[in-house]
Amino acid sequence: MLNDALTQVSWRARPRSFVALMSLYESNYIRLGWLAGDLRALEGTYRSRAEGDCELLLEVIEQCAYTSILALTYELPAVGGPARCPDLRLRVYHDARLVEAEQWADLTAEPAVKAGGAAERELRQRWVRNMMLNKWLEYCAERGHRFAGIAV
Repeated sequence: MLNDALTQVSWRARPRSFVALMSLYESNYIRLGWLAGDLRALEGTYRSRAEGDCELLLEVIEQCAYTSILALTYELPAVGGPARCPDLRLRVYHDARLVEAEQWADLTAEPAVKAGGAAERELRQRWVRNMMLNKWLEYCAERGHRFAGIAV
């Protein structure tokens, strides 16, 4: 099993730089692997149920030779059917072993993320999305989530 504690450049040491962001993407890859095993082998939709937690859903949207696009979300019970929150779209870079949270539906409502210049704002948005993903993946693993049919 891969361990993100062995990552050479710590994203915790110099936050918000490009190098730190790439290290965070590497940590995301490792943590998603804890839940899903071999990310290159994923196909279709997977569900994980852990006692005392919401149902976790992982869906493969697109699979290419070097990248995949995934949707990761909780399915929350709601009136009129389950609600998806957070609704994250992830891009997996298989050869580089990176996972980037590309889109987070709830992020647009966050005014603090919108402040600053265009480049600074983009880096800040990427940082917020991927820090959230990183912490959420660790939380899900600690709660006991694993996607069925995947060897961990």
